[in-house]
Amino acid sequence: MNTYERHSLPNGVRVLTAPMSHAQSVSCFVMLAAGSRYETRDTNGIAHFCEHMFFKGTERRPTARVISTEIDSIGAEFNAFTSKEYTGYFVKCAAEHRDLAFDVLVDMLRGSKLDADEIEREKGVIIEEMNMYYDTPRDYIGGVYESLLYGDQPLGWDIIGRKETVRAATRDTFLDYLGRWYKPARMVVGVGGQIGDDLVPMLERLLGDVPDEPAEATLEAPSVDGDARVKLHHKDSDQAHLILGAPSYPITHPDRYVLQLLATVLGGGMSSRLWTEVRERRGLGYYIYGLNHSYTDAGSLYAQSGVDIARIDDAVTTIVDQFKRIADEPVPAKELEKARNFAKGRFVLQLESPHGTIMFGLRREVLEGKASEPSDVIAGLDAVTAEDVQRVAQDVIARNGLKLAVIGPFDDSERFQKLLPSA
Repeated sequence: MNTYERHSLPNGVRVLTAPMSHAQSVSCFVMLAAGSRYETRDTNGIAHFCEHMFFKGTERRPTARVISTEIDSIGAEFNAFTSKEYTGYFVKCAAEHRDLAFDVLVDMLRGSKLDADEIEREKGVIIEEMNMYYDTPRDYIGGVYESLLYGDQPLGWDIIGRKETVRAATRDTFLDYLGRWYKPARMVVGVGGQIGDDLVPMLERLLGDVPDEPAEATLEAPSVDGDARVKLHHKDSDQAHLILGAPSYPITHPDRYVLQLLATVLGGGMSSRLWTEVRERRGLGYYIYGLNHSYTDAGSLYAQSGVDIARIDDAVTTIVDQFKRIADEPVPAKELEKARNFAKGRFVLQLESPHGTIMFGLRREVLEGKASEPSDVIAGLDAVTAEDVQRVAQDVIARNGLKLAVIGPFDDSERFQKLLPSA
């Protein structure tokens, strides 16, 4: 029996369901293939700003308080998120309130007033959110690293935007962005848990009359800035945060599961190589992890850590050594099996709830055009060999070379450049 079922409305809106008969709740989503990489230099931050404005009131529910009161009255959770390639809105509630949840969600997306006074007020909120982001190095280091990797192109910009673009946004900025990208062909409705009856007819009433207009053409693939290898963001602090990594593969690459296990061996869990070497053996930092993050047409394998500013050179060298080691030596069979079971176990835990199950399916459906069955993911992980891991490590790490982003009280990039192996 398949985990996911698919339907389409006549105008092209896709409906993905993950029925779970034992659940008493339902997670109701609308997700769109639209995020910050669909912005221009002048509108950077508008995707995230839109997400805020949808909660501010519609013609039928004129204020944020009216919307939140209606959601609170059924004991539901609702929220939204913006990434570089997709945006999602959801209400999680008791199954009996499914129709109301979707009525509110769709009303927010289709009926938002985008009131000019509210836009001006919300600019202050977003500027403060931006200040919080910049003041939190553990979060901001990701932005510094992707700026190093991709440079001055949409994947290299912060999702939250820049203060000048946020301040310059007008009602027309929102209408132009939404009119360009919020189209049926880019929209997937997701429902996980106790699905209930007559779902598709209900969604047709809410969304069936959205005009089926052509979606914009596919975006250009990003280019990786091959020359820049170190980027420093000076901040007087007691701890340095760093990301060390290399460009990898797009999300649909045949070696996606090899990359996942490669990242798991390096930095998945408290028995991984990076945790053992950086934290347990040397006491260089409090946290460290490794992962691979892929977009539809780009990706990166990297390690992130918060380390002692006085011993940052040791930390960088230690992490570099672990990257080199995994490319130079096959992973022992027992260690690979542990990493495989770790990855499979974490994946299964993710799918334990209706929310997690439909989120996984929606990301695949929106970004890849098809939600994979969980059994396919498990089979993909099971098929990875030690030879695969070493082959991909050599290709990604040795061929592309390592790049380093650092936040801390440093100004001399040459000092860090010397710690990286020559590309």
